[in-house]
Amino acid sequence: MVFKILESTKIKTQKKPQVSVTKESNLIKYESNAPQLAYLKITAVEKAPVPAIEALQGYITYNEDLTARITSPVGGRVTQIFAKVGDKTKSNQPLAAIDSPDFGQANADVMKAQSDLKLKQQSFERTKTLFEGEVIPKKEFEASEADLKQAEAEYQRALGRIKNYGLSKENNFILSSKVAGVVTERQINPGSEVKPDNATPLFIVSDPKKLWVNIEVPEKDLHKISLGQHLNIEASAYPNETFKAKVILIAKVLDPDTRRVVVRCDIDNTDEKLKPQMYIYATPLDGEENFPFVPNDAVITEGVKNFIFVERSPGVIEKRNIKIVHQGHINSFISEGVHEGERVVTTGALLLNSEFSSN
Repeated sequence: MVFKILESTKIKTQKKPQVSVTKESNLIKYESNAPQLAYLKITAVEKAPVPAIEALQGYITYNEDLTARITSPVGGRVTQIFAKVGDKTKSNQPLAAIDSPDFGQANADVMKAQSDLKLKQQSFERTKTLFEGEVIPKKEFEASEADLKQAEAEYQRALGRIKNYGLSKENNFILSSKVAGVVTERQINPGSEVKPDNATPLFIVSDPKKLWVNIEVPEKDLHKISLGQHLNIEASAYPNETFKAKVILIAKVLDPDTRRVVVRCDIDNTDEKLKPQMYIYATPLDGEENFPFVPNDAVITEGVKNFIFVERSPGVIEKRNIKIVHQGHINSFISEGVHEGERVVTTGALLLNSEFSSN
């Protein structure tokens, strides 16, 4: 029985992975079957521009230069809807038909003014012929000419009003879009009552591929922001993806309550992943020079020194001193100690550090 226990202990001892440390104090070598390796995540180092300041909170909004917030200039009832959310629209494309007494009255005014103009033109022609034949005095001719000009002005006024309203069909007012884009919001249904003073737009048409980002920059960091500066945009919906934006406007006024300045950025949303009103983090970049970066979890701090663990070869890990030029809330940017493409331990650095300390 004793023999069996010793034999079992011997077998377990043989299966236990061997960990050996070389004579160099900054190297550690694991056997290929060492269980510690299962707890390590090793990735290649990449480069990126160094952030100018910490990430700032912001939100996505419509690009107002490419957005139409459409309301009805007349009151009435919606009889038909031609577009739904997600539909692509062209300029002047019909969106909805509205049965409107106001629009009907405007049409009637045009027809009345047109009829009156025709009558005044005929009267003027008769008066002109009589005046040239010296049958009537000049005073009557001038009065007829004045009536004609007044009728022409009234017709142009009525016509301008109906043109300002836009399209019509079977005496119904046709609500249309003045810009090309996509219907992103719709606030009416068939039978809805609409008024010129509606608080919310009936339709919003915009280009979802072109958006704006609004961020608020603290007063103390304003000197680090400039027009044309590039930013990295991160959204919680896409945790492993970064979008690019560019500063296009810096507000001229400081908010006295928050001590912050609103900065507007232009962002290309070709794949339409980002949506208006999404909250984001924006990181302004400091110039175009790129530096290697690693996750903060990969960095071990001992006193005033910082270290990372670099895989020299499979199973061989080097503890290496580094110099950090910027440490954000996610990544650390390194100026000395590691190069792009080297493989660094990004998960399990504390485990490795304990191994170094125990050996």
